[in-house]
Amino acid sequence: MRNSLLAICWGALGVIAPVHATSITAPEPASGWQAKPAVQTQRFMAVTAHPLATRTAVDVLSSGGTAVDAAVAAQMVLNLVEPQSSGIGGGAFMLYWNAATRQLHTLDGRETAPAAADANYFLDTNGAPLKWRKAMVGGRAVGVPGTLHLLHTAHSLFGKKPWAELFKPGITLATEGFNVSPRLAQSIASAADRGLLKFAATREYFFTASGEPIAVGFTLKNQLFANTLRQISQEGITSFYQGPIALRLLKALENTSALPALMTTEDLAGYRTILRPPVCAPYRNYSVCGMGPPSSGALTVGQILALVERFDLPRLGPSPQSIHLILEASRLAFADRARYMADIDFVPVPVVGLLDSDYLSERSRMIHVDSSIGKASAGIPPGVLSANATVYQSEPAGTSHLSIVDALGNIVSMTTTIESGFGSRLMTDGFLLNNELTDFSFIKEREGLPVANRVEGGKRPRSSMAPTIVFDSHGEPILVTGSPGGSRIICYVAQSLVGVLDWGMSPQQAVSMPHFCNRNGKTDLEPAETTASVDLALQAIGHQTRVRDLNSGLHLIQILPGGQLISGVDPRREGLAAGD
Repeated sequence: MRNSLLAICWGALGVIAPVHATSITAPEPASGWQAKPAVQTQRFMAVTAHPLATRTAVDVLSSGGTAVDAAVAAQMVLNLVEPQSSGIGGGAFMLYWNAATRQLHTLDGRETAPAAADANYFLDTNGAPLKWRKAMVGGRAVGVPGTLHLLHTAHSLFGKKPWAELFKPGITLATEGFNVSPRLAQSIASAADRGLLKFAATREYFFTASGEPIAVGFTLKNQLFANTLRQISQEGITSFYQGPIALRLLKALENTSALPALMTTEDLAGYRTILRPPVCAPYRNYSVCGMGPPSSGALTVGQILALVERFDLPRLGPSPQSIHLILEASRLAFADRARYMADIDFVPVPVVGLLDSDYLSERSRMIHVDSSIGKASAGIPPGVLSANATVYQSEPAGTSHLSIVDALGNIVSMTTTIESGFGSRLMTDGFLLNNELTDFSFIKEREGLPVANRVEGGKRPRSSMAPTIVFDSHGEPILVTGSPGGSRIICYVAQSLVGVLDWGMSPQQAVSMPHFCNRNGKTDLEPAETTASVDLALQAIGHQTRVRDLNSGLHLIQILPGGQLISGVDPRREGLAAGD
């Protein structure tokens, strides 16, 4: 019955190539629909955003490397072939499942604000908040990078292969060059008038001598990055955080923004990866685990799932009615996110209270099957220690996600970013620097109440990255997922989980279905042949809707009871699944 109902309802939503809207420009443009085959393997698998990164990871896994080893090597390659999305100039969150000890570890490599930063960091000389598009370009936006420190920490704990060996594929690729892909070429062209031409290093790397964006198929080499990787591979991360690379990084920030960058040598030298407790939310017979604050991902995804758990989504299938219920749950969860979630080392985030079953049961009663809540207000979860203002803010759709399972059953789910496409537009030593500090609130208070995600020295900005591992009732991992997409990451991940866990979809079906998202405002719908009918049904019960590109990059691995691995590769990007 369930499968036949799914087939009927599925036609209403449509597993088809979206008809991309052009009225709204995304920070990182959609690059066309590329149908992806489902891949099934027996021993190990890697799913990343680019074929060269996936093949690098598979080579590491084939030669006995762990999932962490594969992630290190793949990230260095992504830094080259997908520089607009992630790299060692940015930050990341990693989930690592240690199959031998049966422990889940969550590593926080989020960027930090300089120690000298305060709540007025993004106010202009007149005391007014900067416009986001002005703040995002240049040194003021750059946080202390954490990705490299996270990878080094993870490798020291869970790696097997020599550190230097993992850098060889990236060094070779940077030296010999690679062919620019359609997605990279399109991203460069799209960012030309959004600051990418402003600074000499990015202008010389991404554009021809005549100022034209480099084209598809161009052989792009990066000798500066090859030199950087050689130094890090031989000397470890000290040169990056305390040595010559650090000094050149600081130099690259100077005189690049109206307000000066405040980062110092002490800020770089003092960066640390933080091992935080996982945040796990029960959902039906599963446990959905992810990264806690400063990420809002696991908490908000967990809330959405808990809020819809009382409804029979398996019976409803992916219909307009079930979409409505998920959207309403998302409104409620995003309202709590906007008020309470921030860096837990600076703000008392009520983590337990936000996932409290009684609290969420009460909040769920606000969801009605035949009408929309409209704008939802934040609740008052148990354990709230301070009154915070509710603030919604821009969060661009850059970022990348890797899902990896090795031959021993170890798992990496890592979401990695430099924030918006091409970050701050600043390059040093061959890599781009993030503009992650714009993920902070630009205002420190509203109506006399402090904003939880305000800027503070040493603080990590709130993130929506949601690397996720799902466990069954026996504690066995069954699903690895995550996505780029700004604050819509939360919607994409929650939708992929419902697709697999409730609607019986394969991973590839789950990542391919048209997206829907509500962040406590308008309902976003991805353009597809059948979007119009869903749109009308939602409008009829009170949703304000807009149809626009929703550029995810979901990468799923489903682990079957017999150990087989099945992939889901987002057709909106150029990713690849492979393994053995």
